[in-house]
Amino acid sequence: MSDVAIVPAAESAPPPASPGRPPGRGPRRVVPAVLALLILLVLAAVPLFVDPFGTSTLSRVLVFALFAVSLDLLVGVTGLPSLGHAAYFGVGAYTAGLISLHVTSEGVVPVLAAAGAGAVAAATTGWLAVRSSGVFFLMLTLAIGELVFQLAQSLSSVTGGSNGLFGIPAVRVGGAALTLPGYVYWFVLVVAVLGFGMMWLISRSPFGAVLRGIRDNEPRMRSLGYSPFRYKLAAFVLAGGFAGLAGGLFAAQVRLVTPSEAGTAASSLVLLAVILGGAGTLWGPVLGAAVVVWVRDALGPNLDGHGPLVLGLVFVIAVYVLPRGFAGLAGLRARRTGPTGPTGGTA
Repeated sequence: MSDVAIVPAAESAPPPASPGRPPGRGPRRVVPAVLALLILLVLAAVPLFVDPFGTSTLSRVLVFALFAVSLDLLVGVTGLPSLGHAAYFGVGAYTAGLISLHVTSEGVVPVLAAAGAGAVAAATTGWLAVRSSGVFFLMLTLAIGELVFQLAQSLSSVTGGSNGLFGIPAVRVGGAALTLPGYVYWFVLVVAVLGFGMMWLISRSPFGAVLRGIRDNEPRMRSLGYSPFRYKLAAFVLAGGFAGLAGGLFAAQVRLVTPSEAGTAASSLVLLAVILGGAGTLWGPVLGAAVVVWVRDALGPNLDGHGPLVLGLVFVIAVYVLPRGFAGLAGLRARRTGPTGPTGGTA
């Protein structure tokens, strides 16, 4: 009789996969991180290969993208569409410009002051705005934006009035002024990436989960013991602070701030960027912001002033073709392939 032991089939079979961790989940988390790192490396190398005009345009894209993501924190994550978000962008831009002119333009001091001013302005106005909802909230934010715009126009001794706040000195790092577009771009890139990272962490935190719950079913969240007013006010203040941070970067990059930065037109453009990119995704509005800035600043001058018309056409087409924005394309692909392959099966 053979001495070879016979192993039962049950013992030789591999252990079943844990139901809480489907196969392939690890690579699914690694791939986005690697892709984000590659994109960051490409962005960091832009001044080495792109001309000064293109580098300045990309700086404006980064600033506008940070502005758009701050609005997405309200619109997509919390469910509070705003038509006056540019008010806090303008407050931040003017604060950074005034700090640079009269105090210091060293390092991140002006942009941090801009973020603080945006948050304070949002806290001052948000306690009233977030008590409403729907069309009433929309109209209140529109009124807030118009109020800030009129103040920027009338306080000419502080803001420069319709001529704008000009002569803002270049941002300084270690005592050296950053005058070349490449150096300014790197400064904007570092601050913008930090801002993106903070908003991503907020969105993925338990606080962000509560905001999404309020967006989807506010009465249920209230019945669970949460205070929607407090959470919405906190989201409003955070969004205003990040909008102010974007305004501070705008002042450092353009070195000119006008009342139009706080007007309804700016609020409409940033809302357009959020809708084009896909509300609630955070990364989608970055793509939307890139399209808006490219059409407005790069393509617009070659269209004999018809840039706004092209933007309007892009918006109309996107509403019908991409109702969920550019981010909806990724979601559609994920639904078609499914977690187990192109058959669309589910785990």
